[in-house]
Amino acid sequence: MPAELLSAVIVLGIIIVIVILIFAIRAIRIIRPFEKGVVERLGKYQRTWEPGLHLLIPFIDRVTKVDMRENVVDVPPQEVITKDNVAVTVDAVVYYEATDPFKLIYNVTNFYLAATKLAQTNLRNVIGEMQLDESLTSREKINITLRNILDDATDKWGVRVVRVELQRIEPPADVTQAMHRQMKAERDRRAMILAAEGDRAAAIARAEGTKQAAILEAEGRATAIKEIAAAERSQKILVAEGESQAIRNVYEAIHAGNPTDDLLAVRYLDTLKYVANGNATKIFMPLEMQGLGTVVGAIGELFKSSQETPAKG
Repeated sequence: MPAELLSAVIVLGIIIVIVILIFAIRAIRIIRPFEKGVVERLGKYQRTWEPGLHLLIPFIDRVTKVDMRENVVDVPPQEVITKDNVAVTVDAVVYYEATDPFKLIYNVTNFYLAATKLAQTNLRNVIGEMQLDESLTSREKINITLRNILDDATDKWGVRVVRVELQRIEPPADVTQAMHRQMKAERDRRAMILAAEGDRAAAIARAEGTKQAAILEAEGRATAIKEIAAAERSQKILVAEGESQAIRNVYEAIHAGNPTDDLLAVRYLDTLKYVANGNATKIFMPLEMQGLGTVVGAIGELFKSSQETPAKG
């Protein structure tokens, strides 16, 4: 074979290999796990590819990959007029995820732009129906309302709106200053109320303390009086018991001495109470009572004992 023909064959073979490689590269498509592929053949929808390795016909089939992960649309700031005619600046973010790649490609030209304009419009509508104070304190309500509206509107685009979050609601500077003054006045009012309630509680506590102290003092005095009365009563009982015991002892001692005249012994017994006071130093006994000398001595000792017993108690 001539060298020129061999060279031509080699070049042709190389060209064929390169063409085959190009066709192989263009025919092989890899769909990642978070993607789906929409295949068109000669401009007509053919099928939707799931994640994995796929083959297509080069230059005839075309595949468009759709990201199925959750994405975010940043709604730029805009001025919104509230129901009480206050202009506030608001912005938000919208989180969405694709549910149908076919609808997302064929039903909307630019989903990001369409979602942004739709969110801005509905944000104006929702906040425009609220007072300023309500819009500032109802973020969760606004978020839920916007999410429901956007989810319904984007359903035909093959998209599900996961959530909507307001980033800020900013009133004008003069309104913000007025709100700060109002807040300060409200806090001052609460502080004054709390101080007044504290003073009232302290006064009540002091009055209760004084009342309780007076009650305890009165109860202490009553208890002391009761204890003194009980002590005096106990002393009187002991004195009476001592005198009673002394009289019994004297009576028994007189009868033990066998007196000849009972009347005389009784009179002498009555006289002993003056003898027993300790002032008498000498005792003169009648002749008839001479036999009772030892008995009388014992009687005197008994009376003195009876007089000393209560004092010791």
